[in-house]
Amino acid sequence: MDPSVSTGENTGSNENNSQESESESESNNNRSDALGKALSTMLANVIKDFDSKAQDTLNSQDKLNSAIDRLTRELDQLLEDAPLPFILQHAAKISGVRKRVSSLNSVLKSIQHRVDNIDRLLSVGMLQGKTTMDSSSQH
Repeated sequence: MDPSVSTGENTGSNENNSQESESESESNNNRSDALGKALSTMLANVIKDFDSKAQDTLNSQDKLNSAIDRLTRELDQLLEDAPLPFILQHAAKISGVRKRVSSLNSVLKSIQHRVDNIDRLLSVGMLQGKTTMDSSSQH
């Protein structure tokens, strides 16, 4: 074989292989680029959504903090404006009402207990009376 001929064949074969490799490489690069762009777009949307929700949460927390501060100021103002004797007087009234309700509750429980006892005695008495009537009618 002639070395120049064999070299020529190898060169053509190498060129074809080289072109195929470049084609595959470009195809792989195109796929990788497309996949990279798709992932990048998807992640960008997820991050934008997350950032939006984080910002909404931050705004909500700011509003809540402002409302708590406002209510605290209003409560402090109410406590400053209300004279201490006035508060103590109403606290004493509330305590007195609580004691009266508790006492009334005790009385009501006692009455209920007595009514239950009377009902039980009447039920037993009726049963005994009925038993006595039944036994007398049998004789």
